[in-house]
Amino acid sequence: MAVSIAIETPLQDDVRGLVAKLNDHLLPLSPLEFQFKMTVEQMAGSDTTLFVARDEAGRAVGMGALKVHSAELGEVKRMFTDPEVRGKRIGSALLEAIVALARDKGLPVLMLETGTGPGMAEAHRLYTRSGFVTRGPFLDYPDSEWSAFFEMPLKVETDA
Repeated sequence: MAVSIAIETPLQDDVRGLVAKLNDHLLPLSPLEFQFKMTVEQMAGSDTTLFVARDEAGRAVGMGALKVHSAELGEVKRMFTDPEVRGKRIGSALLEAIVALARDKGLPVLMLETGTGPGMAEAHRLYTRSGFVTRGPFLDYPDSEWSAFFEMPLKVETDA
């Protein structure tokens, strides 16, 4: 399956559809107070870059965003691949694009929060295969059984 990945605005009907599918997927997996969702409007902010994966027909089949919190921290947000196309490495390609952009921006570390439980095993495998390691909570995320936290150092310290 040929897929193209590009930076796009989230303010499109098909992207709104992906966000709705992601929210529906997450709903039964944890209590609402432990689901840290960004709205489409928040994703359109100047601190966030959204990558959209499209199939040969131009249909949006996946998404993932980089939110820059500061010069020291970027966060992976709203990673989702349509269940119809899972297993075709679309999530990996989206994550690679996010990591590359974070490196281009000179961010020293990329972090993410994701859920736990049976519906999240594939996501955890994607993150660890891509070089993320587990860590504790960051920013204002609470430490709970419903969240797993990961980070990827992007800059290698050099002795000068």
